[in-house]
Amino acid sequence: QVQLVESGGGLVQPGGSLRLSCAASGFIFRIYSMGWYRQAPGKQRELVADITSGGIINYTDSVKGRFTISRDNAKNTGYLQMNSLKPEDTAVYYCKVEPNLWGQGTQVTVSS
Repeated sequence: QVQLVESGGGLVQPGGSLRLSCAASGFIFRIYSMGWYRQAPGKQRELVADITSGGIINYTDSVKGRFTISRDNAKNTGYLQMNSLKPEDTAVYYCKVEPNLWGQGTQVTVSS
């Protein structure tokens, strides 16, 4: 079955950290680019970071220096390490594998 399953979301205080995981199955993960997106209430879904099959990485400006995207092709898994979290990072986070395969999303809430 072709699918992506995210995990690792939760409630964290400002300044805290979380690591999201995206487990892929049913296809050859290593040959595709993947990305992390987020959608806050009342806002459009936005790209947070992406990584190509060759390891080229791109971040949206608001997370540069705080978030790190990575992938372990041997484990068919992508990651998003999120440090120095802020309340404005609160959103549902989704992973996506090109061209158009999405996970179900995981909630990240940053609040004291």
